[in-house]
Amino acid sequence: MEKRAAIPPGLPRPSPTVSYWQDPPDAISDLRSTPSLPDAADTIIIGSGITGACIAHNILDRSPGAKVVMLEARQACSGASGRNGGHTKGASYRSFLDNVRSLGVEEATKIAKLEFDCIKAVHEFARTHIIDCDARELETVDVVYDRGQWDQAVEAIGVMRKVIGQDDPVAQYKLWNSENAETKFLTPGAVGAITYAAGSLSAYKFVIGILRLCLAKGLNLQTNTPATSTYRITNTDTASDKPNWTVSTPRGTITTSTLTLATNGYTAHLYPPLQGTIVPLRGHITAHRPGMNMPSSGLPTTYSFIYSNGYEYMVPRPPGTKFANDIIIGGGLIKAADEGLYEYGNTDDTSTDPATIDYLRDTTPMYFGRNWGDDHSDGRIRQQWSGIMGYSADGFPLVGEMPGETGLFIAASFQGHGMVLCFLCAKALTDILFGADDNALRSWFPDAFRMRAERFEKKFEGRLHVKAAKDLEVKSQL
Repeated sequence: MEKRAAIPPGLPRPSPTVSYWQDPPDAISDLRSTPSLPDAADTIIIGSGITGACIAHNILDRSPGAKVVMLEARQACSGASGRNGGHTKGASYRSFLDNVRSLGVEEATKIAKLEFDCIKAVHEFARTHIIDCDARELETVDVVYDRGQWDQAVEAIGVMRKVIGQDDPVAQYKLWNSENAETKFLTPGAVGAITYAAGSLSAYKFVIGILRLCLAKGLNLQTNTPATSTYRITNTDTASDKPNWTVSTPRGTITTSTLTLATNGYTAHLYPPLQGTIVPLRGHITAHRPGMNMPSSGLPTTYSFIYSNGYEYMVPRPPGTKFANDIIIGGGLIKAADEGLYEYGNTDDTSTDPATIDYLRDTTPMYFGRNWGDDHSDGRIRQQWSGIMGYSADGFPLVGEMPGETGLFIAASFQGHGMVLCFLCAKALTDILFGADDNALRSWFPDAFRMRAERFEKKFEGRLHVKAAKDLEVKSQL
């Protein structure tokens, strides 16, 4: 893993695989708000995914008229936000025991609450701003096939109910036995199932909607303008509005006093000290036409399928949308060579791993069994693609000002979990940018997410919270 973590991410590659959500791309996908790159801006944001878009919206809301320039290497929202499964799902019980053990009850609770609140905030924002993104809040189900995973889940849910509160929605889960899981969720062979509140949307359409709001407020969006490097300007004048940073692009340079990296898995390209602290991971997704035995009205819940050393996630497309009832299913990392080792450090989203794709193509009849039926007459698979995520050694996002680098900020490394992290991490970063009271921020935002020098020292060992742990030793902390 050490060798994989040391591979420089480089820039996003041209001509990536075509995501289901980006077909066709939106009208603003190749927008350049001005023909030439401005010489300077109050704030530069690199990255046009959900994090960058939310930060831009927050800044323009708080400081109307601010000169905000957003640089995007490819088309708008062409990275992970436009390539994920559209799952607003916390699954907080999966990491809660680990977090209690390593961080304590208070911090673990903050993380679980943030994930839940992020789901609510994303869907509320879409409603309030009338963003057409197929958003719906609905129940999700985790279908569990491994006894160790099931036992750990039951323990974690019990701990969450005890420390957060039985009636708190963050800790509300319903457990289903094997027989009921098959009957209700059409999934034979499970140990059991767990249901709780979640949601789904087209993250691409959601982000495009936010970008349109930003453009109306004066955002200067520059697509197909990769930031090739950043460097600090040596200033004798310490005034806060003086340029601190220069960003180089193939179209020229631009300076700013405030530079924000919302570049997730690619961030180490622009700030090399993060090499090995944020590690890219290539993920795979497929879009399936529903089998002939599946409900004609579509599946009413989203799914995850959890086994001993991995999982898949699944999102059915809502009725009334394009390709209604299609099933989006992603995961399969451990089916690649050496349990996915060579997907770490891999930023090639112009291609897919054949073994992973072959596995994902077969997942729907495998999980639904006879309930799947014959494949659709047009074939099972409508589309398949890849995307690049960002993972950190400790399993948490990096949010805040870069240590020792005045004016350089980061919000990145969302662990393939960005739809329940990015929106509120963007809010936290904006609070930091505007000098909000730190105690107020600490009241809801986890310290574990803050960018600190010691996080550079952690050794990356792969994804966390995937396998069931043998002994988490959390009782003494309750």
